[in-house]
Amino acid sequence: MSKATLESLIGSTAFDERGDKIGKVKQIYIDNNTGSPTWAAVSTGLFSGDSLVPLAGAQHQADDDTLRLHVDKEQVKSAPHLDNGGRISAQSEQELFKHYHVDPRSAGWNTYGRQQIRPGDDAPMTHGNRAQAKHADDSMVRSEEQLRVDTENTEVGTARLRKYVVTEEQTIKVPVTHEEVHIEREPITGDRTTRTTIGDDVREVTLHADQVHVQKETVPVERVRLAVDEVADEKTISDTVRKERVEAEGINDPRKTE
Repeated sequence: MSKATLESLIGSTAFDERGDKIGKVKQIYIDNNTGSPTWAAVSTGLFSGDSLVPLAGAQHQADDDTLRLHVDKEQVKSAPHLDNGGRISAQSEQELFKHYHVDPRSAGWNTYGRQQIRPGDDAPMTHGNRAQAKHADDSMVRSEEQLRVDTENTEVGTARLRKYVVTEEQTIKVPVTHEEVHIEREPITGDRTTRTTIGDDVREVTLHADQVHVQKETVPVERVRLAVDEVADEKTISDTVRKERVEAEGINDPRKTE
């Protein structure tokens, strides 16, 4: 694997072993002793720094410019981030080995069949595609704290759908009919054929009226369910951060550098 091959990894899209996208590859780190690619710095989001992921077991697909890593996305989220100006200290590397459960003796990419890189004309990159400073012992590293913001979906309450019975009085007007009797009189004139006698007599008429009967029937009138809506909101997070300042002493130039 040449330096150009390693440089082609910069900017490729990294995925975890389940196929979930992690982010863009920013830098490749080479082991100083073996010359083997060991770590990749991946940018996981706008508000978070670069996360270090092991290259052991990684697979690079050049045709679609993807890097399949042998880790889980949740491991990357909780992994220690870069410090000391982007360099990996021995202590930090041990913490990374422990976090990802990687054997330091088999941490290089070449362990899985890749060509091992040795220093020479095609020198490996120790810090991405950036050359190391020639006089690292004459410099100091200025650090500062940055806020890392993440969101977590948590339960905030429970909504229940409950029905209960209430009693109310309902009035309905129902049209009804009934029969009433009245007397009609018709005078008889000029008719000598009708014979009658004086005495008692009785006639009966049957009267009818509508009777109202009330029955109760249970019928479905409405279907009710609980619907959950996701509402977008914005929260402002504030916290204090510390930063280091660098000041030169014993020189005539009064300028100060942050």
